[in-house]
Amino acid sequence: RNNLLGYSIAKIQEANGWNVVKTNIVNDRGIHICKSMLAWQKFGNGETPENSGKKGDHLIGDYYVRFDVEYKAQIKELMAQGMDEETAKKEAPLIKEAQAMLVKWEQNDPEVRALWQKMNEWVYAGFDETYQQMGVGFDKIYYESDTYLVGKGEVERGLAKGDFYRREDGSVWADLEQNGLDEKLLLRADGTSVYMTQDIGTAKLRFEDYPIDKMVYVVGNEQEYHFKVLSILLDRLGFPFGKELVHFSYGMVELPNGKMKSREGTVVDADDLMAQMIADAKEISKDKVNTLPDITEDEANEIARMVGLGALKYFILKVDPRKNMLFNPEESIDFNGNTGPFIQYTYARISSILRKAAEAGISVPDTLPTNIDIETKETELIQKLNGFTAAVRQAGLDYSPSGIANYCYELTKEFNQFYHDFSILREEDEAKKVFRLVLSKNVAKVVALGMGLLGIE
Repeated sequence: RNNLLGYSIAKIQEANGWNVVKTNIVNDRGIHICKSMLAWQKFGNGETPENSGKKGDHLIGDYYVRFDVEYKAQIKELMAQGMDEETAKKEAPLIKEAQAMLVKWEQNDPEVRALWQKMNEWVYAGFDETYQQMGVGFDKIYYESDTYLVGKGEVERGLAKGDFYRREDGSVWADLEQNGLDEKLLLRADGTSVYMTQDIGTAKLRFEDYPIDKMVYVVGNEQEYHFKVLSILLDRLGFPFGKELVHFSYGMVELPNGKMKSREGTVVDADDLMAQMIADAKEISKDKVNTLPDITEDEANEIARMVGLGALKYFILKVDPRKNMLFNPEESIDFNGNTGPFIQYTYARISSILRKAAEAGISVPDTLPTNIDIETKETELIQKLNGFTAAVRQAGLDYSPSGIANYCYELTKEFNQFYHDFSILREEDEAKKVFRLVLSKNVAKVVALGMGLLGIE
């Protein structure tokens, strides 16, 4: 949902005349990274994406899980020896080793850094594959390992300026009482940074890299407080864009229980979900695809990919982003109702009409012929088409892909009613026939533009 919303908002704002830079931040350092590294070192036996046939990010994910399994076993063992749970969690040898590895990483230990780089490259190669399949991309990717030191520098500057204060234990805090909030930790007692520190650094770098007026953070609603504080801190540090920061907050996605299994059984990852959607689309559209003459296996697979991913994207984007949502794979691939495939199918229907018109030697101009008596239903369809600009403008103001999704649905619904009520190719009045073809051609054009803003082919 994060990637699809962010990509769609970028497209919508570009359509509204913004110059948009799509960026991403990767949390590539910290204890969670060391856990995977340590587990791979201990239990990996030299396993790589190449020799295992696994995607790099999946491989590293497996070792993150492996760390957890082994760590829990050690906790259990220590508790059996009479230690209480809290102490056992701190004293388990694995967590101590992971913490020691993090210290070595911070100290630029060449061996730890080399392992870190190698494993991260596997992960990024896996991420790239997922982004490509999803049809999203970024103009620039920032890494926490590069931004956290910049953030620490900004916090030190704020401290010197009297914006922040240091406690007796050495930790650095911001007092936000005047803003109606509490206090916020910016540097731990041992001098290590927290997420807020890194986000200050990332914001500064982005502002230096690009001449931006506004930053839109597409991040889940559990981080609302975090971004409220970030906006205040950036403003306090004197960054002119601090007040202009927009947190595009969205709700979580839930799946119907038992519908989809993942490797760990608790979360469904993007790759599994996309593969499942494409497989479902292939199964559901089989009878429709089989009626197409001379279709190759590759073409059938391409249709399944477009329909499966179109269904997934549309189902997620048509919902008001602020709401939590239940994603139902079966419901999303219906060729009727408010779904991606229904809109894609309508577009295919119009393409087929225009193709038959071309085969019959009918020339379809881009603009509507005048002096024709048109029916009420046709007038309504023209008015609906005319509302596209307003829909795009409103979606830009609201940061709302759902506005575009629902416009596309209303337009195709209106077209299908028109198609049901009137003949197009069988119309005997030539001027009316051309008029209806031009109208159909423009509906297809607007549907393609609107769905394009949602990242749907």
